[in-house]
Amino acid sequence: MTASTNEEDSVVSNDYATAIGTLILTLVFLLGVPGNLFIVWSILARTRKRSVTTILILNLACADGFIMALTIFFIIYLAKQTWIFGLVMCKGVFYLCNANMYASIFLITLMSAHRWWRCVSAETTLISRQVVTRVIMGMWVLVMTISIPSLVFRELEIEPDLSQNDSRIVCSPNHTWPTHVRFQYSLETVSGFILPYAAIITCYVLTLRRLRQTQFQRRIRSEKLILAIVITFGMFWFPYHVINMVQVAAEWYSKETRTRKILELIHENCRAVTSALAFLSSCANPILYTFAGKSYIKKNGLAFMAKLFDGTASSDQTANKQNRIESGGEMNNILLNTNTT
Repeated sequence: MTASTNEEDSVVSNDYATAIGTLILTLVFLLGVPGNLFIVWSILARTRKRSVTTILILNLACADGFIMALTIFFIIYLAKQTWIFGLVMCKGVFYLCNANMYASIFLITLMSAHRWWRCVSAETTLISRQVVTRVIMGMWVLVMTISIPSLVFRELEIEPDLSQNDSRIVCSPNHTWPTHVRFQYSLETVSGFILPYAAIITCYVLTLRRLRQTQFQRRIRSEKLILAIVITFGMFWFPYHVINMVQVAAEWYSKETRTRKILELIHENCRAVTSALAFLSSCANPILYTFAGKSYIKKNGLAFMAKLFDGTASSDQTANKQNRIESGGEMNNILLNTNTT
């Protein structure tokens, strides 16, 4: 444990930011834990047809539900403005949160890629469950690997609490060199936001081009649902990554410059709030699923979400069938033109 002499070293040094962060995380915990558990229960116990999209949603709900349960540590941390859980939990909790960030965006990317594949593929065979399982397992290995910097660059520090003439323990990043700051936060933003979002946008552009080139203009339910998940994730995580880049930019200036002091003040005062907002993305998905399946609530009761996921599987099958019909029609036209010539 190291000692810190800077009052603004941690996110808990700002009373206003910690109050807002505590309020947001409390809301996240109350909505996110039961909401994601309900999704998991709906898929495992009630859903009859588990499409690729449904399997990906199941993994997303498991990751979000688990991380929502960990928010209780952050609520206590922000409320008490001191870390009371020790070094192991300090490293472990932040590592798992970072892993959840990667897992969420990677799973959403896989959903978008799958929608594109189902739209453009004329193959009669569906992607096997074994292939899906291998891809998801590989994704989790990648997630746990690239999250290691958040495990390494995290330590307990003692900093003075000038408001109470006392000291407090903070679980804060510990970067020995400026390059460590640039590496960690650039890695998070590039691999956890910029590259996946570029892949998602590419998939949707290619999907729309395919739809315009064919007569398959039907808007299937799962495509709208995935698009809503993508937009919501971006809205809640964008401020967090902006603060990452502000912190990276600050490291390019010497400590005495006014620009660096302004940038440090921004990320120190905004880190707690933007981090709490990022957690909201994990409890927003159950709300999105509820709106998407509201037409089933009156008829199916608690089974409405399972009905929604069954409908997602059916829409996948409809897309496959339509693609095969279109592919066959195109082949017939080619043969007809060949015969006439």
